[in-house]
Amino acid sequence: MSKYNDLDMKLWKDYDEIKTDSLWIIDKRDNSGSHVGDYHGNFVPQIPHQLFTRYTKKGDWILDPFMGNGTSLIEAQRMKRNAIGIDLNQKIIDDAKERITAESGAESKIICLCGDSSSIDIKSALDSVGAEKFQFVIFHPPYWDIIKFSDDEKDLSNCASLENFKNFFGKVIDNTTAHLEKNRYCACVIGDKYANSQVIPLGFYCMQLFMEKNFLLKATIVKNFGETKGKSNQQHLWRYRALKSDFYIFKHEYIFIFKKNK
Repeated sequence: MSKYNDLDMKLWKDYDEIKTDSLWIIDKRDNSGSHVGDYHGNFVPQIPHQLFTRYTKKGDWILDPFMGNGTSLIEAQRMKRNAIGIDLNQKIIDDAKERITAESGAESKIICLCGDSSSIDIKSALDSVGAEKFQFVIFHPPYWDIIKFSDDEKDLSNCASLENFKNFFGKVIDNTTAHLEKNRYCACVIGDKYANSQVIPLGFYCMQLFMEKNFLLKATIVKNFGETKGKSNQQHLWRYRALKSDFYIFKHEYIFIFKKNK
């Protein structure tokens, strides 16, 4: 057995469902049970499922600093992991709690906190459940201002500039990964944006932030995504715009995997 997952390598040929390539094509979102896809900025449950399978064990503690409607927490609970989620919006948290409770797993502890992930007291949350460190952190921040999630000035989607976004997200990384166990892993799910007639490589800016903080880059995964709410029922219009202009329509996002080595 690995030090950081439950895979039995004697049975490695049986793990067909576990992705090991850097291109992830996920045709359909898992909407089983309490998973729903009606929240802006929601990611598919298959992402945390794959990551938790590869980088965590049953009973490990996972942190999601941008929990949204609780996709990763629901998945952690299903997989008998413990998790703490943080979000700025109490209403979103309350909605997530209802879905999490609907799939209540007695073997898992799931905690939802309302607050700013760049400054919230994470140690107290760990102390309250008798845990010392997290074994995995999953980041799915706003893709800057593509979707406005709230009017809160602490919301990354309200950052006035790219530098402001990077500085703020850097504080989130510092505050959360300070409680990540050494030699364990974290992941950042992020996409790029288009503004002022050019691509803003937001994903790679975020990747660089982690590397500047001495995290080891272990993988750069490219994942497809289909129709979004912002482009719902407008695929032909966007294709027309792309053909008429000089850009390509975003159909991918990144999953960066990092290892903490300090």
